[in-house]
Amino acid sequence: MNSFDLVVNFFKQGGAFLYPIAAVFAIGLAVAIERFIYLTLVARGNRRLWSQLAPQIQAGNYRKAMEIADRTDSALATIMKYGISRMATAQRHEDIERAMGESLIEVVQRIEKRTNHLASLANIGMLMGLFGTVVGLISAFAAVANVNPAERTSLLSASISVAMNNTALGLGLAITLLLAHMYLETKTTALVGGLEVASIKFLNSVAERRVEPQRTLTPGQVSAQLAPAAGAPRMTANRA
Repeated sequence: MNSFDLVVNFFKQGGAFLYPIAAVFAIGLAVAIERFIYLTLVARGNRRLWSQLAPQIQAGNYRKAMEIADRTDSALATIMKYGISRMATAQRHEDIERAMGESLIEVVQRIEKRTNHLASLANIGMLMGLFGTVVGLISAFAAVANVNPAERTSLLSASISVAMNNTALGLGLAITLLLAHMYLETKTTALVGGLEVASIKFLNSVAERRVEPQRTLTPGQVSAQLAPAAGAPRMTANRA
């Protein structure tokens, strides 16, 4: 018996509740695969973009950095475009920081989209499996009570198969989707952390270039400034 026959017999013996559980399982796997592909592409695009932006930001060439960010619609590009465009009108460093914070919230919402659905689908599938188990056990008890002894064994075996198959599929669904949720949450956290680090580096670069260096005086300049003040009383004394 090959794997296909095993799957077919599993669904035949599991009753009608296996089909909605399998549908929830398919939806959860589709969401997990889509999120994995999306997060992988976003992380790759952010790394590629940051390798191009970092030298421009360190050199203070924000116009060139804006041109580079305009070429892509990645998550990092969105945040950087908010910050660089705000530099033209912002009077304070906090204004740029606030603009980048707003864009970060917008980007994080896109990154975390649908990931939390996996935990909900895992709980729903497990509860559906338990419901199918209860239905199978009720059928088993009914078979024991209401049928002829000659048919009791076969009906009892079929009802127990329904109960166990629903339990197995529900638990398998829950374990798989919860593991996928945990992995994607870890990947999302690392991605958001990278965006926050890039934002902080950009803000620090802007702050360093906005600070005016203090003017230091040489000893000769100090003497020149003090000379008129020191000579004023002598001139008064000579006139007297």
